[in-house]
Amino acid sequence: MLDGDDPSGAAELSAAPLASRIIRATEYRRMAWKNGAGRSSEILCMPNADADWLWRLSIAEVEVAAPFSCYPGVDRELVLLSGNGIRLQFDDGQVSELRPPYGGLRFPAERGLVGEPIDGPSRDFNVMWRRNSINACLWRRPLAGTMVLFPAKGETWVVHLLTGHGRFSADSSLGELMPGDTAVLRADGSGRSRHALAGTGEALVVHLQELRHAQGPCPGPD
Repeated sequence: MLDGDDPSGAAELSAAPLASRIIRATEYRRMAWKNGAGRSSEILCMPNADADWLWRLSIAEVEVAAPFSCYPGVDRELVLLSGNGIRLQFDDGQVSELRPPYGGLRFPAERGLVGEPIDGPSRDFNVMWRRNSINACLWRRPLAGTMVLFPAKGETWVVHLLTGHGRFSADSSLGELMPGDTAVLRADGSGRSRHALAGTGEALVVHLQELRHAQGPCPGPD
């Protein structure tokens, strides 16, 4: 069960309306899988952490070969964070390897597969979303200078810092972003916000948009 067996780890955050904030790596709730094959760190489920979530962020720590959970109607994207890699062996015969640095794969979460760490444990960033409700895009981006993001109504931008150090501009009141932290950026009451992140290093940037508000393909981070 790559995604853990109890999705309630993010319940405290997702029970309330989502506002822009930084979720520190120390705030993620770690839970062991019932099959003993690894652990998950829940970052956030929206709008809540029960079976009706629309999108979900987590980090999986895979120690031995284990089956992935099946999620009908859901797409997912995995990115290797650390370790020598993970081998994804699909039931239909496809085999894909996520290798350093930051190998990734996007696929339907209905597909049956087993994830097998390569030469030691792996840590993997995991984004899942319900394809009939949410459109999602993920980029790996260098943080050199300033990155500016403009969340609008129905949109969420997520920045997970891989390496380096970042700081949001004073007008966002978010402060520092350290490696392993995740910034979740939403529109304010006016329907649109601006968040400028300055620093150095690398980050994963995720754009999640409700399909009812979508006006085209995912915009890339500036």
